[in-house]
Amino acid sequence: MTTITALPTLAPSNDRKVANAVTKAAKPQAAMSNTFGLANGKAYSCVEATEYCELICYAGKLENLFTAVGTNMLANYNALKDASLIEMFDMLNALISVFDAECDKRGAEKIYRIHWDGDFFNADYIEAWTNIIILYPQVHFWVYTRNAAAAVALHKARLTNLALYFSGDPVNKPVAEMLNRTYGIRIAFVAETFADSQAAVKEITGKVGAKCPEQTKQIPLISANGSACSVCRLCVDGKANISFSRSKK
Repeated sequence: MTTITALPTLAPSNDRKVANAVTKAAKPQAAMSNTFGLANGKAYSCVEATEYCELICYAGKLENLFTAVGTNMLANYNALKDASLIEMFDMLNALISVFDAECDKRGAEKIYRIHWDGDFFNADYIEAWTNIIILYPQVHFWVYTRNAAAAVALHKARLTNLALYFSGDPVNKPVAEMLNRTYGIRIAFVAETFADSQAAVKEITGKVGAKCPEQTKQIPLISANGSACSVCRLCVDGKANISFSRSKK
């Protein structure tokens, strides 16, 4: 008799900045989960992390600050890191099918950020997500990655319901330049100031990248009108190269 072991259930995340639905309250919060994360850092899912991104990583700070967040991210990573391609696909499918059904129930827009924390860590995991994105054409996904192989693979898959960005910084700038010039992959660049970041984006692409309007306080993190990302749409819809500032100045 064959014993079938149930696969772990992946934990989704609520993130106020990217929420696709908000609560009706004086201080709105994310009304449902529409993002997913993994334990970050080179020892875990961020295999192409740079010294700069590890220094400024806000997700890592949240993992350390909130025990439950760190526990969930590590559990997600442990569930996936040694799984087969089919097992990865099945776990991610269970995650996104719940999101899809919840959106139908709430009448919420189906936008989903892959990896508010962590990154693509191996080829099977990249392929699993590629197949999920294909399986759910009604869901619009967006993702930032420092994994060049992941960026190229996802770009070549021609996924019309994915907005893809390579995360550039002062350390991996040559990689960002190669990906943009060779494949046309959009860049989300972070530096100490907006001036530094926009100068780098212009050098790479020939055009100044748009400043993240949440960081410049043009759009609130979350409000009754929605989350910053759902209102802005620059990254969600892949409209432009984006500049971020570590100092928000």
